[in-house]
Amino acid sequence: MDIKAAMTRHVRELDQPVITDYDLCMALFNLHQSRKYRGETLDISSQFPLWNEAYADVIRPLIDLGTISPHKGFPEERVFEIVGNRYQEAGDIACSVDPFAYLSHLSAMEYHGLTNRLPKMLFISSPPRKKWTEFAARKMEKDCRGFVTDYLKGQLPKLVYIQFDKIQKTQITRYASVHRGAFKNIEGRKLRVSTIGRTFLDMLRKPDYCGGMRHVMEIFGSSSGQYKRLIIDELERHGNSIEKARAGYLLEDYGHIQDEKINEWAKHVQRGGSRKLDPEGPYRETYSDRWCLSLNVDL
Repeated sequence: MDIKAAMTRHVRELDQPVITDYDLCMALFNLHQSRKYRGETLDISSQFPLWNEAYADVIRPLIDLGTISPHKGFPEERVFEIVGNRYQEAGDIACSVDPFAYLSHLSAMEYHGLTNRLPKMLFISSPPRKKWTEFAARKMEKDCRGFVTDYLKGQLPKLVYIQFDKIQKTQITRYASVHRGAFKNIEGRKLRVSTIGRTFLDMLRKPDYCGGMRHVMEIFGSSSGQYKRLIIDELERHGNSIEKARAGYLLEDYGHIQDEKINEWAKHVQRGGSRKLDPEGPYRETYSDRWCLSLNVDL
């Protein structure tokens, strides 16, 4: 089998709407290493591909055959649409372009059925740029299976951060957090979504990305009982003191939930002028003594 046929079959078998130049060349690089595809020997003369050869002999023919097409929403032929593939939604495209991104906040709330609001924009979380670059270097090492130096010698494209503010007509709101998010992969798709527990924690950290604190309170009132254990476990592992206080207040007063873990959180609350239910709102005198929180939302 020749390499063009193998790459064509590989791309057509992917469950994703787009593919980056990095992913294309990494697939090509690994085919050169294994010299086989689906058990068939590949007709390859060189051990490591070079960028000019990869583009002329593989990527350009894939474009000419109509297998892939440069995506108009991204610059300089960095991202290619896989023609005819399913799941062309903005979330699937975002997760295909950024391997460390996942749906979060109001977009995750919609996916999990926690809200009846239809977000006009897509909320995704991804590491800060410095941390993203560190993750990318480790991923390249893993993807190259010990031959990253040879990959770079061929001047093949590196895994780099691709900036995008809009996909198709959907505006993107990207949240960069030092906290590595807990997410799940959606079977049969490239989509990744924050777990239910992390989605509730994100509501406490960034309510303005979740429809506002008033809406967050409504969600805790309607859904926290169903997901009580997931919420409490997530706060136990990853919540700080103020986040546990917000969660404790909402779980008790809106979810009508009682639990020993919540009582433990209450024992460790500390007073402070910056302790507010809504982190984005101004301080108010209305106060929860149990949680040492300014209830700075219209109740």
